[in-house]
Amino acid sequence: MNKIFEVPLYSYERSEDQDRTTPARHPVVIIGAGPVGLAAAVDLAQQGIRVTVLDDNDKVSLGSRAICFAKRTLEIADRLGIGDALVDKAVQWNLGKVFFSDRKVYEFNLLPEKGHQRPAFVNLQQYYFEDYLVQRVRALQQEGAPIEIRGRNRLTAITNHDDHVTLDIETPEGSYALEADWVLACDGAGSPTRQMMGLDFVGRVFEDNFLIADVIMDAEFPTERWFWFDPPFNPGQSALLHKQPDGVWRIDLQLGWDIDKAKEKLPENVIPRIRAMLGPDIPFELDWVSIYTFQCRRMEKFRHGRVIFAGDAAHQVSPFGARGANSGLQDVDNLCWKLKLVIDGAASEHLLDSYDTERVFGADENILNSSRSTDFITPKSDISRLLRDAVLDLSEQYEFARPLVNSGRLSAPCSYVHSPLTSTDALDGPARSAPGSPCPDVPLEDVFLLPQLGDRFTLLTIDAEAPEHINESGITAQRLSLSCADDTTQALRERYMGAAEGAVYLIRPDQHVAARWPTFDDDLVRAALRRVIGKEHDL
Repeated sequence: MNKIFEVPLYSYERSEDQDRTTPARHPVVIIGAGPVGLAAAVDLAQQGIRVTVLDDNDKVSLGSRAICFAKRTLEIADRLGIGDALVDKAVQWNLGKVFFSDRKVYEFNLLPEKGHQRPAFVNLQQYYFEDYLVQRVRALQQEGAPIEIRGRNRLTAITNHDDHVTLDIETPEGSYALEADWVLACDGAGSPTRQMMGLDFVGRVFEDNFLIADVIMDAEFPTERWFWFDPPFNPGQSALLHKQPDGVWRIDLQLGWDIDKAKEKLPENVIPRIRAMLGPDIPFELDWVSIYTFQCRRMEKFRHGRVIFAGDAAHQVSPFGARGANSGLQDVDNLCWKLKLVIDGAASEHLLDSYDTERVFGADENILNSSRSTDFITPKSDISRLLRDAVLDLSEQYEFARPLVNSGRLSAPCSYVHSPLTSTDALDGPARSAPGSPCPDVPLEDVFLLPQLGDRFTLLTIDAEAPEHINESGITAQRLSLSCADDTTQALRERYMGAAEGAVYLIRPDQHVAARWPTFDDDLVRAALRRVIGKEHDL
């Protein structure tokens, strides 16, 4: 097993807070040092917000866990300063293949068009993702950023107040208390924070179990996502194969509902299943084994006073579709710029209610897609299975049937078109860049668009006149001026202009479109900027 599991990344060190007679007050405390909690910490620290991360562990997560990271996550990672490290280490892929029994019925390309800096997906073990984030924390600390990780600091009690949160924390040297203006609960699906606050999930638990096995092997399989329905080596069930770095391969095998989980995880039971899949001539060794049950659930609200939930602590979906960690990173991307405005006094705390509105919508979209995938993968009646198998048969020869095949609709960012922060569309432009949508990338000579947008408010003009910047209610939107005359690939026109002669976009710090117009209008732009920070409407 990779030695990274054995090395403490943020060992316990006694804090001066433990010697205080009265609790120290921190601006932001994050519970949980997984990918979501660490990403939130980096995001806030980069914006100058002092942040303290508490975790009852001091190492990366055991096992590969989340492995599929989507293009949108990589774009967020670029702004966190770890995008290149992730992509350089990861296995990149765009192509997926679907098999029914022993034959391929069709294949798909998740990013058929050119002109994007990042691939559709990469496969990378979660422990590497966490490791790169911890390295980024250390780099920020060396630069003087106000960020700290406290390992082996376990939350034991939490109390919400009108203007702060109190926390009791247990360490190897005893307990101490903290106060925080804001707490971000990023402590995973079992979230002790959620349990301490008496909160729970609503949703579905599906009657099926799946074996995850990471195996180390030297195999000639291509770098693609392979999914089987009713394969000969796992009849009546499903299977999935993914390549990871370091010669590690992820295998998912459907097991059924009425099983003995402890027994199924024993090597003497796992190895024959994998041998049946791979054949007798491919040597392998087990690296990590787990069993999970499909769940599609979420909290009713993600914001509870001054405690805000993100990632698996707020919502759970089935792993097929890679919607767990990816949606958690989108939570962070949505939340942190809003929290920065609130802490700075540039917006009221009611702006944080839009985090709840937008990310509950995102969770519901993920749950809907994940539930549909689960129902297709694991039909619950003979009629459902007959219909599914007919669709798979037809998809081998007929293109119309292929969109009906659902082996896990893969993670895609949602559009906040109905958000109270989003202005009415005033441009007859492409649907993919309509208000609420995440900005599509575009090649610009020797750079790409998204890194030029950064993590600020941007007034993107394309063949349109506008001031260098707009300042409204203490918020500045800096202009980025482009022209279709320089658009040699036509990607800028196709993704942002359509048939329009000019365009002006107001873009949020999370690179979602807030508003767009054919020309610059000072009053409209200012109104849209007030709206996006919560000053033009009741959140």
